[in-house]
Amino acid sequence: MGFFLNIKISNSSERAMTDLWDAIAAFEETPSMRALNYAPHFTFAIYDTDDVSETLRKTAVERAARGQTELHLTFDRIGVFEGPPFVLWADPRPQDPLLQMHKAIHDVIDPMLCRPYYRPGSWVPHCTVGMNIHEDRRADAVAFAQNFRGGVEAVFDVMECITFPSMHVVAEKRLPPPP
Repeated sequence: MGFFLNIKISNSSERAMTDLWDAIAAFEETPSMRALNYAPHFTFAIYDTDDVSETLRKTAVERAARGQTELHLTFDRIGVFEGPPFVLWADPRPQDPLLQMHKAIHDVIDPMLCRPYYRPGSWVPHCTVGMNIHEDRRADAVAFAQNFRGGVEAVFDVMECITFPSMHVVAEKRLPPPP
């Protein structure tokens, strides 16, 4: 059993991101993001191991959240990971708080235990918006991404550590609103 650490939306701003999911679902075989049955989020790290104690996992969540307030992010661009799988992702601004949280996690848990794309120096701050693009719709999806003019805003406010495949929340930390 593995686990991942992320930050998600738990407020009404979720609608802005799920509307983007729904627009991109037109290019997918099946709507990939709705199928997750989970809020829009950023994944900071994924670990395919049980070798990290629950205490250390909780410490990573606490350290990542320390001193942080809710993240008010704007998405003005959609990027592409060529894959496989071929993935569309929303590019956040500002990125500094996300990068700080990512670093805090890897200061607690050995980055070499993490999947390579999530390690320091490799991780790209992104919010996945589509990951099941039908090959016949790939060019249309790329055109959509290139023509996207953004203005999507959302507030990410809950840090979590979740085990998988059972999807059980091990630790959760709500970020306060800015003063």
